[in-house]
Amino acid sequence: MAIKITKLYLTNLALAIVILVLGILAINYYNHYVSAYTDVTINSKVLNESRKVFIRLPTDYNAKKAYPLIIKTDGNFNLDTWDKALTKQAKSEKGDKAILVSIPNLFFKDTRNRDLVPPYARQDVNTQARLEHETLPEPNGEADKFLAFIETELLPYLSTNYKLSNNRVLSVFSAGGSFVLYTLHTKPELFNGYFAFSPAAWYDDMTVVNNVDAFLTAQANKVKSPTYLYLSVGGAEHPLMLKAFNNLETALTTNPNNNLVWQSAINEGAEHSDNPPLSVAKALAGYSAFIKK
Repeated sequence: MAIKITKLYLTNLALAIVILVLGILAINYYNHYVSAYTDVTINSKVLNESRKVFIRLPTDYNAKKAYPLIIKTDGNFNLDTWDKALTKQAKSEKGDKAILVSIPNLFFKDTRNRDLVPPYARQDVNTQARLEHETLPEPNGEADKFLAFIETELLPYLSTNYKLSNNRVLSVFSAGGSFVLYTLHTKPELFNGYFAFSPAAWYDDMTVVNNVDAFLTAQANKVKSPTYLYLSVGGAEHPLMLKAFNNLETALTTNPNNNLVWQSAINEGAEHSDNPPLSVAKALAGYSAFIKK
């Protein structure tokens, strides 16, 4: 039997599709750009755009008390793990309660590699070395601008609105791991704790590893105060990730520094996205022990 398709039917079908698409978009927006905590938008002159941050305060937050600060990127990713780990740490009285600030990527624009890849590495995360006489280099990362946003806009905002101690941690995953390492070797004094979970230090033919190694070899005296670094990787991750991790361990072992305390861990059997949830509590415990010493 033939089905008669009327103009009204087509109109209702188109309307249903639009509503479905808008509904999916709204859910994605909420999951990506809305947190269970305090959401604040900062109009950044450095980045020339508005950036949102999620601020998690301790359960019994006291405005008169100074708190350690933890800044992470990746937005809502792994945020529940952080919440549980910080709650457990507070209950066990083994570490200071902390203010956690998470920075999501922009929703309507792909800014992750732009923000987190160092300016000496390509944004497209290329595994091949650059051509010797490359005349038209691909766009490099702009981690220098993102770091300037954190240093000159986000930190002053947080210091103005919350009482902070001198203990500050920067924690990021994957592409953000290269950002952590970039911050460590360019602005080591900005934080005294650095967590790099599955750091993508292999970017652009291991250029991140090479820059960290050069820093440790020739400029490690820039680490002028006690600083803690925690590195982790999943045992089942891509061989490039594991190779970069091993190279970082070698660079740190070969170039010891009295002010730089570091720990590393391989979570056996863990894939790339499995590693961060397995790493948070361990990194916090290591940092807590470092602070107590």
